[in-house]
Amino acid sequence: MFSTPFVLSFSLLLSLPILFFLAPRFLPPLQPQPSLISHSDELEDLALFERASNGNNNNNPSKFSHLSTGSNPKLKIAFLFLTNSDLYFAPLWENFFKGNSNLYNIYVHADPTVNVTRPPGVFNDRFIAAKRTYRASATLISATRRLLATAVIDDPANVFFVVLSQYCIPLHSFKFVYNSLIISRTFDLRTKSSSDAELTRLGVRAKYKSFIEILSKSRNLWKRYTARGRFSMMPEVPFEQFRVGSQFFVLTRRHALMVVKDRTLWRKFRSPCYKESECYPEEHYFPTLLSMSDPNGCTHYSLTRVNWTGTANGHPYTYGPGEVSPELIYRLRESNYSESYLFARKFSRDCLRPLMSIAYKAIFRD
Repeated sequence: MFSTPFVLSFSLLLSLPILFFLAPRFLPPLQPQPSLISHSDELEDLALFERASNGNNNNNPSKFSHLSTGSNPKLKIAFLFLTNSDLYFAPLWENFFKGNSNLYNIYVHADPTVNVTRPPGVFNDRFIAAKRTYRASATLISATRRLLATAVIDDPANVFFVVLSQYCIPLHSFKFVYNSLIISRTFDLRTKSSSDAELTRLGVRAKYKSFIEILSKSRNLWKRYTARGRFSMMPEVPFEQFRVGSQFFVLTRRHALMVVKDRTLWRKFRSPCYKESECYPEEHYFPTLLSMSDPNGCTHYSLTRVNWTGTANGHPYTYGPGEVSPELIYRLRESNYSESYLFARKFSRDCLRPLMSIAYKAIFRD
């Protein structure tokens, strides 16, 4: 009456619901990755963040405070280097900072499990107490918060905080960068200038914004949101408020303190993910936190130029020494949002020599 192939097909269809029901009983459930942040590390970080949040460091001064003296300090930019290898472009940055020692501070977080060479000059004695970091994990959030907290504690004149990596280079002279962030009222093409009345105690306009990329749409946003479990981010972070953006940004002091003081969102983002390939918390925590806390206080774009064409394994395009030229620097500066990009990544370590050869005829010539 019925052919054998028909009976087999019908039997398989009937068995699918049974298999769907019984599968969880036989297949092991997905397990999240183990936490990479120990309880002792968490407690040490919390103590540091409390010091930065309270703003009273007289009883426990930073080891860097001897560099931050002066009754009337000038406004400064804090440059925060996050690295797990040597600072390949230290000589280039040395030339960048030359002659401006009263206008910046440097802080370096280097993975202590890696034998990182500590360069002399401006980087001398600028390495902070660091902990191990892992790619695509909350340890990168912790390291960045550690840098921010240390810089906040160290010098009240630090008003902007620039997060960089060992693969970043400057695209302009220090003077151009400083004037763009501290002085210029036209640098951000999407914001009207502020009046003289809008000044803080240190002289920084209250309406200065943080330059951080904040995107609400991304191809894998839902997968990343549910990387810890479908409802793990609720109720603090609904999907509609989940954001993505570059981990390299420029924050105002006000926003640096917001990041350091946060406890609520950190508890969500520090949780390990089920799949490492869908978990990049360092690209979500900062834009989500600032978007939820002060969306109008951020530009929603970054000042660090990145080339995402030809990416591999989540890494941006890496420029090689044969590609370094004045023309490349000029192209990387071009921006639709500000008068110029200020920094760029990613450059291979062997780009140092060609970069040094064009430093004064292209990079530092604004």
